[in-house]
Amino acid sequence: MEYKKEVLQEAKMDCWMAALLTIVAGVGTLLLLRRVVSSHPEAKEKIQRARNRRTESLRRAEESVIRYKQSHQTIDLAPILELPLSQLTKQLHEGSLDPKDVFYSYMEKTLAVHKKLNCCTEILLESLDQLETVGSNKEGLLYGVPVSIKDNCGYKGHDSSCGVLLHLEQPVQEDAVLVQVLKKQGAIPFVKTNVPQGLLSYDCSNPMYGQTVNPHNLQKTSGGSSGGEGALIGGGGSLLAIGSDIGGSIRIPASFCGICGFKPTAGRLSSQGFQAACRGQKSVPSTPGPIARDVDSLALCMQALLCDHMFSLDPTVPPLPFNMQIYQSSKPLRIGYLECDGFQQPSPSMVRSVREVKALLEQAGHTFVPFQPLRIKEALYELMLKGIYADGATTLIQKLVGSPLDPTLKQQILPYTFPVWLKKTLSFLLKPWLLITDACICMKALRGDWIPLCSLQDYIKDTIAHWRRCNIDVLLCPVIAPAYNLLYCAKNSSNYTMLYNLLNFPAGVVPVTTVTKEDEEELKHYAGIYQDVYDKLFKEAVTGGEGLPVAVQCVALPWQEELCLRFMKEVEQLVKQSRK
Repeated sequence: MEYKKEVLQEAKMDCWMAALLTIVAGVGTLLLLRRVVSSHPEAKEKIQRARNRRTESLRRAEESVIRYKQSHQTIDLAPILELPLSQLTKQLHEGSLDPKDVFYSYMEKTLAVHKKLNCCTEILLESLDQLETVGSNKEGLLYGVPVSIKDNCGYKGHDSSCGVLLHLEQPVQEDAVLVQVLKKQGAIPFVKTNVPQGLLSYDCSNPMYGQTVNPHNLQKTSGGSSGGEGALIGGGGSLLAIGSDIGGSIRIPASFCGICGFKPTAGRLSSQGFQAACRGQKSVPSTPGPIARDVDSLALCMQALLCDHMFSLDPTVPPLPFNMQIYQSSKPLRIGYLECDGFQQPSPSMVRSVREVKALLEQAGHTFVPFQPLRIKEALYELMLKGIYADGATTLIQKLVGSPLDPTLKQQILPYTFPVWLKKTLSFLLKPWLLITDACICMKALRGDWIPLCSLQDYIKDTIAHWRRCNIDVLLCPVIAPAYNLLYCAKNSSNYTMLYNLLNFPAGVVPVTTVTKEDEEELKHYAGIYQDVYDKLFKEAVTGGEGLPVAVQCVALPWQEELCLRFMKEVEQLVKQSRK
């Protein structure tokens, strides 16, 4: 609240002047958007060629599935889809399952899920050739496992489009390091999945490939930016994926789609070969991470990736193998407990999920300690947004030049296109007229002011000191849920996930419940913390969620991935036991 009061003190001009400037901003935006939106035939042709490539890859994949099933009519592929990754890998290594049967069962399911959810950007037809030679990597931890990869993960000979025209028809020359490691471990990357335009959104739509929707409700988004992965795994078309996360881009789609997702400490896994949204931005690091149906699958993926091959390919990654002893520990934990961060009141279903998980953990012998993030408003606006948009969003706008603007991004992009002088003026004048304090603060963050790195370092240091004063091992807290209605992501904050990218703490999400009729009834009375337009938009975004999955978020200190996953596993097991 104090931070908001400081912003309000800047708003000195009268309402008429603010209204006038808002009109000027609208006109200026229309002019500036001409830099972004293109009606040139070249752009339309480029988009059509991308769609044609996708259609052709889907057609060829479908033909290969039909041929395989015709030549193996006595084999029932359906039961393979029910196996958890741990059992699947066990049977593959034992030889009781054929990698080809596994591959084609998931390829068939992927094609079916894509038709419903629009989650794939391209089938990697090279996987058909890799399938023929996969036996040479039979000792690998992921031998014979089909793996889906996010669009921005480099695969030789294919685009990493990031949902923008600029990167179309620019095939990468080399597999990303993690793709090379996956192949070395016997995995078969077989499909690339959809992302939002420019990656910096937690929706999942772009002008080339369209909107990806939620497997549990087609009127809801899958989340983003790893939204294609969330939809594909949530729909049953994949059981393991590699995504990336800069503000919740793994955790949000996992939460929305009812699966597990994990963001490691940036630097624990190699990012070489991943196309970044804003390359060179170091204040808020992006990191790749696994997405899967259950926590054991996340842990197995981390164990497979944290190997000598990755450490050799990317010497910038610390050679820290996965510590199975910590992951399998049963030592009672001291758990920090956060129900509301003081910035945004979670939905009723989210509050209930955190309380229910807390009760289960307490019954299991774990100790809880109240925990509250430090200076949350300052962290999000002064450090997080200013860090990502230190150049005033110029890099992102440059990537969008010549491209149609996706409907999901229009409201988010409008302020980015304002000239710096207008951003500064509006940040000063916006509050008295619009009564949206956060819009004023956000405009300040977009002015292109560099933040001293020491400010970020001090915030991380202070948070770790606060964590240690509380004497906690891990933190239980909300994540965004349930899934939003379409076109609402650009109108809402992702504070519950963004904070742990800023701090560079490992964090993951585990589905624990679903939205009930009672949750929906309580939501009708939701007012939020500030009772402002943003609180109203959040209420609108999550309305109509009955039956949708709800997750909780688990957090640990930097480089303690195994402890974070162990905590997630504990939550998962206790929730399953409570349902028996």
